[in-house]
Amino acid sequence: MTFALDPRLEADTILLGDMALSRVLLMNDSRFPWLILVPRREGLVEITDMTPFERRALFEEAALAADRLKLLTGAKKINLGALGNVVPQLHVHVVARFEADAAWPGPVWGAGAAIPYDDPQPMLDKLRPALTPGV
Repeated sequence: MTFALDPRLEADTILLGDMALSRVLLMNDSRFPWLILVPRREGLVEITDMTPFERRALFEEAALAADRLKLLTGAKKINLGALGNVVPQLHVHVVARFEADAAWPGPVWGAGAAIPYDDPQPMLDKLRPALTPGV
């Protein structure tokens, strides 16, 4: 089996690039700087479906994404989550949060309708070298 991105993730995101384990996506919601990391392994639903080595790698990639996102956006807080209730393919949300954002202090899920980027290129240009230097 080869890796395939869930169609719902593909529809809601913009490709940023690949880390060693994960595909890195930018959520197409300009209200929140929001990354999604999807391990490029077929059939993963839970973190426990991964090998111990893969779990450590995913955690390190999420930590790197969180660190870079906070640094590049000046976020007050970074939210990390792996919910998977709607999209069962294993993925990790990394969301930059600000006291003035549309959902603060609550979760971003269900906080109004997404506002797609008019032009995601500036955000991609800011994030890509920090997260996927080989792209």
